Amino acid sequence: MRHPIRTTHALALLVVAATLACSDTSAPNNTLRQGAAQSAATPTLTPQQSGTINRLQAISAVNDQVAWASGVGGTYAVTTDGGTTWRSGVVPGASILEFRDVEAQSDKVAYLLAAGPGEFSRIYKTRDGGATWTKQWQNSLTFGFYDCFAFWNRNSALVMADGLNGRFPVLRTTDGTTWKNIGERLPAALPGEAAFAASGTCVATVGTGRAWIATGGAATARILATTDGGNSWNAYPTPIVQGTPSSGGVSVAFRDASHGILGGGELATPDSFVNNIAHSSDGGVSWQLGAGTPFPGSVYGLSYVKGMGTTVVATGPGGAAWSSDEGNSWTDLPGNLDYWAVTFASPTAGWMVGTGGRIVKISF
Repeated sequence: MRHPIRTTHALALLVVAATLACSDTSAPNNTLRQGAAQSAATPTLTPQQSGTINRLQAISAVNDQVAWASGVGGTYAVTTDGGTTWRSGVVPGASILEFRDVEAQSDKVAYLLAAGPGEFSRIYKTRDGGATWTKQWQNSLTFGFYDCFAFWNRNSALVMADGLNGRFPVLRTTDGTTWKNIGERLPAALPGEAAFAASGTCVATVGTGRAWIATGGAATARILATTDGGNSWNAYPTPIVQGTPSSGGVSVAFRDASHGILGGGELATPDSFVNNIAHSSDGGVSWQLGAGTPFPGSVYGLSYVKGMGTTVVATGPGGAAWSSDEGNSWTDLPGNLDYWAVTFASPTAGWMVGTGGRIVKISF
């Protein structure tokens, strides 16, 4: 059975299903996992109706009123009134695709990334609010698998792909229409190295040219970083749980050119507490462990709360939590299981999406 956040190799799927214990024997950094004082007010969570029962895996907020979500079954959903109402649909001819990422630019313009093996990795764009969709790109690499994408501006973006034959066949666009392979510009891929197509947040962008990619599935979980729009790259090790085909970085976010946070874990042990949070203050060159989340298993998605500095919300199948100090301590958001992705337009306009088409609005 295909795992919901598949990596490149079929072996990884077997490991996720069969492994009973995490291969990282170091003790998780859980000293401040739960119960530390938080300086911000506790957020309010309000369930909303997406109009679909398909699993939603990605969410992209344009502003306080407009957000787009995407998921399996070729599904997308959009709100233009802050989530009071959502309109969902299926991209014509795409009902078998899994839209693991969405990047929204307005109430009319959005991109969808379908993640899957071979031709099932595709990019679609709408210019009319979802009334019509144009397929811009379709993967031609038989064993290729694309995971997530992120935009610097309306025309420039990167798409992360699992390692293949020692390279990452990463795509870049500079015109919002054509997508070109720039894999030769990236560091060589380690054996088994890949991204996890969980929440569409394995890539983060800041400014006009900085980007960070979170990897896993290999002996070392790394951050691949560029400061010049993808022309050149460096690779940096991270301290989160790693070393198996089902562990490593899953979600990365930066609030400025220097300060970022990384979430991940070991997918094969969803009930275990592991080192699943790290943060950086030097642009991703070095990483320090934060406190592990108060929920078990892997972090699938995390996001800074825009306008609130170091405040972060993290989520995954095992639960959700928030931190006012960039992951050095956490407060649980009890009862919120199986949410995969989270985004914020402002402190009062954030959303989490998950299984069963569920959407919850988060307001601080």
